[in-house]
Amino acid sequence: MNGPADAGLQPERTELAWRRTALAIAIGSLLSLRIFPAVLPAEIAAWGFAPGAVGVAAALALWIAGRRRRVRFLDTMTGALPPSGTPGGAALFGLSALCVGFGIVALGVVVGAAAR
Repeated sequence: MNGPADAGLQPERTELAWRRTALAIAIGSLLSLRIFPAVLPAEIAAWGFAPGAVGVAAALALWIAGRRRRVRFLDTMTGALPPSGTPGGAALFGLSALCVGFGIVALGVVVGAAAR
């Protein structure tokens, strides 16, 4: 590639989308930290913190992964790194698995609270 690469706005838009997703997960997780322990029965109320803590950690990891993905893409475009596959596929799979698991836990809490 001759001359500087035009980074364009696409990598920045993608990173911003990853940030929005991370913020949404963090907010939902923080809300669950507040709600789950109050809704769950007293003997398992301490387990109500687990989904929220995992969600906050996942949001932080997703935020970092989005930033690393953009930096890696720009380094590849400028020739600092050799071309490789699109980074971030594993992060997207992990995020999907986290969301499904979190939804199942939330559904269990709602059904358990309604059964009382």
